[in-house]
Amino acid sequence: MTPTPQPASQPQDLATIWATARHLHPIYAELAREFVIELPPCADLEASVEAPGRESVEQAQQWLNDMDERIQVHQLRQFLQTSSLVDQEGLVALLQYLLAKSVRNDSVRDKVDFLLVQYFSQVAPTELDDNEVDVAYVAQALESILGQVELKTPVWLNSLDRVLESARRCRSLDELLHGGVLEQGRKAKVQAGDLFYMPVALIAFTRFGYLMRRVFFRLMLGDLNHILDGLGELEEKGIETIDCRRAQFSAQEPVMRLRMICQSWKVMFQAEYSSGQPLRMLVDLRASVEQALGRDAAADAEANASAPAVPKSAPAPAKKAGDAPRAAAAAAGASGRRAASERAGFTPAPDAPEFEVSAGPSDWDPDSTQPVPKK
Repeated sequence: MTPTPQPASQPQDLATIWATARHLHPIYAELAREFVIELPPCADLEASVEAPGRESVEQAQQWLNDMDERIQVHQLRQFLQTSSLVDQEGLVALLQYLLAKSVRNDSVRDKVDFLLVQYFSQVAPTELDDNEVDVAYVAQALESILGQVELKTPVWLNSLDRVLESARRCRSLDELLHGGVLEQGRKAKVQAGDLFYMPVALIAFTRFGYLMRRVFFRLMLGDLNHILDGLGELEEKGIETIDCRRAQFSAQEPVMRLRMICQSWKVMFQAEYSSGQPLRMLVDLRASVEQALGRDAAADAEANASAPAVPKSAPAPAKKAGDAPRAAAAAAGASGRRAASERAGFTPAPDAPEFEVSAGPSDWDPDSTQPVPKK
């Protein structure tokens, strides 16, 4: 069945295209500076011309398209983690631009997916319970972007609820990352093909992404608390250093330093996270602490004997662990937060799963914007 195209995918007039281009130009220009993307500027956009001719509008549209092709999904995520340039209106403009594209590749799909979840995360109230996040509630929140949508959810979207249930049963990040749950979610999105852009599918995937973010945060904070409790036990036993090579730290990492690092990560996790290597580091640090406490030591020793110090699948090794406490102190501003992430080894991975968090789930964000009133 071929879905009826949503209004955003209809051809736009020159005035609408130009208004969108002017709105997005500061965002894309800053992205170009941030990630050193070399592209000749668009003169009329730079000059903020009020009423350009058709040729200028077409040039501006081409400039946006060229920029969008160069900007990777992980770069957009990282940018939104640390920039105050993109507000809710900016998110809407980005979404309308991407949804209006006639050529929709995997990159466009993943950007749309991320931005919809990002937008919903910002407008959702802080006290919102998971059980309240049904399709109708999300549809109401996205009405300004998708319009009114007939909420007859296709059967094939039911798989998203099954993936969510599997994720909620996970008791740790390790279980989530290695239990195949993320692969199932990614598979559902890829298999949707063009049906992903059905308004009701966009709503369903937004709900799915938002609730998966919450699962990630709960497991991350749970792992961090577990590590901190374990470090407290080690200090009570008089143990001052432990072997953390499997987590890309030293063979004699001071317990006090690890505590400071975990506290700084806990602060950063309330605002941002990137999957890939950082999550593996957290999982491996928990395993290192448990090994130092004598839990599953035999299995851990056997695994360490057969595995290299740095996993082959991991990105470049993290920088000195001692930088993490100083990095946390620098996290007050946008550039400071990025410095904190990078120094602590928390740099976004280009090939990371799609459940990246930029603005944390609303239940960890007391300064969340106005709630969506329920009808």
